[in-house]
Amino acid sequence: MAPAITLAADAPTLSAANTGFMLICSALVMLMTPGLAFFYGGMVRVKSTLNMLMMSFISLGIVSVLWVLYGFSMAFGTDSGHLIGWNSDWVGLSDIGLTELWDGTTIPLFVFLVFQMMFAILTPALISGALADRVKFTAWALFIALWVTVVYFPVAHWVWGSGGWAFELGVIDFAGGTAVHINAGAAALGVILVIGKRIGFKKDPMRPHSLPLVMLGAALLWFGWFGFNAGSWLGNDDGVGALMFVNTQVATGAAVLGWLAYEKIRHGAFTTLGAASGAVSGLVAITPAGGAVSPLGAIAVGLVAGVLCAMAVGLKYRFGYDDSLDVVGVHLVGGILGSLLIGFFATGKGQSDVAGLFYGGGLDQFWKQCAGVAGVLAYSLVVSALLALLLDKTIGMRVSEDDEVAGIDQAEHAETAYDFSGAGGGAARTAATAPAAPAESKKVDA
Repeated sequence: MAPAITLAADAPTLSAANTGFMLICSALVMLMTPGLAFFYGGMVRVKSTLNMLMMSFISLGIVSVLWVLYGFSMAFGTDSGHLIGWNSDWVGLSDIGLTELWDGTTIPLFVFLVFQMMFAILTPALISGALADRVKFTAWALFIALWVTVVYFPVAHWVWGSGGWAFELGVIDFAGGTAVHINAGAAALGVILVIGKRIGFKKDPMRPHSLPLVMLGAALLWFGWFGFNAGSWLGNDDGVGALMFVNTQVATGAAVLGWLAYEKIRHGAFTTLGAASGAVSGLVAITPAGGAVSPLGAIAVGLVAGVLCAMAVGLKYRFGYDDSLDVVGVHLVGGILGSLLIGFFATGKGQSDVAGLFYGGGLDQFWKQCAGVAGVLAYSLVVSALLALLLDKTIGMRVSEDDEVAGIDQAEHAETAYDFSGAGGGAARTAATAPAAPAESKKVDA
């Protein structure tokens, strides 16, 4: 994702084709956040559906504004100490020329900026799935604002900003295995360790209320992910973006097969929830690796991610942390796997000439990937937990027990996802056509 350094004599010129391609990719990545909302929304119980949708949608509002005010400057501005960027000319974006190119590319700075904005929006939304049913909406909105400021913007600079420590070390992260998925997964774990379990965890049934909604969300995510991954090369003049597109598809397909095979062996059935979750695990795992591996390598990455992520989602019951919708099991574990497998499957013929162990490159790249994974995981876990603790001790992170039991939708949004009062049979009759009830029976049936 980082631009190449070019000499003045070879300075690029604006490409209308690449500009249009990147604007389309930006729109596809934007679609992933509503897709995530549907994916998560179908996985919760009826009484939490709207809250789950809103926890994703509010990120579109908050992060869009913060990205313009200072986020882009912190992530991609001039490096300071390999930890953070800053460019005062980018604050508020008032001093950027409309045709000014992003460094070393053929697309306008504004196009790169909006593409990266969509990544910044999606990442905190991913965290929300771990917190279903129990977090105050105001506290969640404040958490997003604080988290992107002190976690996402700096980590994006580490990984993709020129001068960031992971960038300088040579950590490969094509489209966000560390900066997005490990970052969000570690944050989710840090927050749930602070706020605790849902009422009834491991006792009450907490099954998805709408598997069709889950499948719709997974399909939108899969569709949008082509923009997320293929677009991260910022153009396709050399075919790397096309390679990433192919690898995204085959890795995801392989992960679906791997997850379902594990599920059939372990639980005796092929479930739609497993297919959707397997697809997301494959998308997560190929995100950092897809520009460095071959299609065969992508299939291997997808299969490994599908099986191991399916195994990982059960860890919450063994260790007692309530990751409501398996953000840790899918995004943290999938991001780690995809990042580390680069050290084995990198061919040296994709985004760079770096080769992994299976292609004669030794373990050098693997250890670099380990450093990137460990650094992002530790920072996000600790800082996210501290932010959650701060909010919990001040305004409180959780809704009351009564509100949680009755339903967070009604408590936080004064709405419900479904209104069955006028649905079907006699319930749909009007007062004019319905037979009158006996006087002694005229009461509301709760």
